[in-house]
Amino acid sequence: MNHKIALSLVLAVCSSAAHADGWLHCGDVFDSERGELVGERYIQFNNDKIVSVTSDKPASDVVDLSDKTCLPGLTDLHVHLDGQSGPGAYLNRFTEGPADLAYTAQNYGMKTLLAGFTTVRNPGDSFNVTLALRDAIKAGKVNGPRIYSAGKSLATTGGHADPTNGVRPDLMGEPGPKQGVVNSPADVKEAIRQHYKDGADFIKITATGGVLSMASSGENPQFTDDELEALVAIADDYNFHIAAHAHGKSGMLRAVNAGIDTIEHGTYMDDEVIAAMKANGTYLVPTIMAGKFVAEKAKIDGYFPAVVKPKALAIGPKIQDTFATAYKAGVKIGFGTDSGVSAHGDNAKEFEYMVGAGMPAEEAIQAATIAASDILRDPRLGRIKSGSYADVIAVDGNPLEDITELQRVTFVMKNGQIHKQ
Repeated sequence: MNHKIALSLVLAVCSSAAHADGWLHCGDVFDSERGELVGERYIQFNNDKIVSVTSDKPASDVVDLSDKTCLPGLTDLHVHLDGQSGPGAYLNRFTEGPADLAYTAQNYGMKTLLAGFTTVRNPGDSFNVTLALRDAIKAGKVNGPRIYSAGKSLATTGGHADPTNGVRPDLMGEPGPKQGVVNSPADVKEAIRQHYKDGADFIKITATGGVLSMASSGENPQFTDDELEALVAIADDYNFHIAAHAHGKSGMLRAVNAGIDTIEHGTYMDDEVIAAMKANGTYLVPTIMAGKFVAEKAKIDGYFPAVVKPKALAIGPKIQDTFATAYKAGVKIGFGTDSGVSAHGDNAKEFEYMVGAGMPAEEAIQAATIAASDILRDPRLGRIKSGSYADVIAVDGNPLEDITELQRVTFVMKNGQIHKQ
């Protein structure tokens, strides 16, 4: 490599890691706690925190966003940065190693950040690559969103996240707790302690079958009550919150009653499940985009394997209607897309589907700001106020009048660093 080029790359990485102090001048600001626009504001930031928000013009120079609407950096609670679905995706686990997936995850992380999502929750990866990416971003080695990673999802043998599903018998081996496959309360405890050792931020389980796995059922329950009881008890010891992938009612209800924190997808929930979620304060992370994506692609011959296609056609179209029912019933909602099923960087389309299903625009934005802050147990997220992370995005129009404005983010700042202007 040319020495001048190499030096410029080093300087670029170093400069991106440097924090800035300054002011933003916003034409309007979305107050996520109140769920409304509060007018023209000046936002002072220092290093990675917001110092003050005021109507008084500062003497210092400002970044001029006076013709734009500013919002807190958004959070997507369900992404898989280490891949993206497609006809060839099922072969990738045999051809791509940890290094390949690490570069893939960083690439998709940047697409997500530039789309206005300064924070993501990654519920399941391979080789713990998003744990490593999380740490590299924190250290300023590379750019990307703030990542909360579960590492490997937990599944039962043959379950939705069993890494050997669809593999020929002589290659299957016998994956166990270290590989995220559990079949008893003792296995569950070992797996969670291993996740703690690996540095995971939370726990993800596949409480029911799923759409894209090489298994026949998309909805059967896959954890027993005693396994779930052990899961919640040991996760609490390590201050982990728990996300449960769930489509079918029975497995979903078991997970909710056991005390998990979020249901991902929630396709076949009914009034009984909704009542349990409200009683337990359980969040729904609906991932409408993923449902629409798989339903559309399943109509293309050869896009999905034969065992996946009928599940995609049956489950995908139902998710938006389920979300509408749950929202109207008062279930708490967190924003998540399952990007990696659909294309990374398109995350904000989820807002359009949420609003289309009956959720007011301001509440949809709150699902990606203060609700995400609650789920991730960090009050510094999702707010433009003193003490919060210096995460600010901007759009040209009024997203409360046209939620698709969030698909056209024109400014992104994370931790006081401007990544898009």
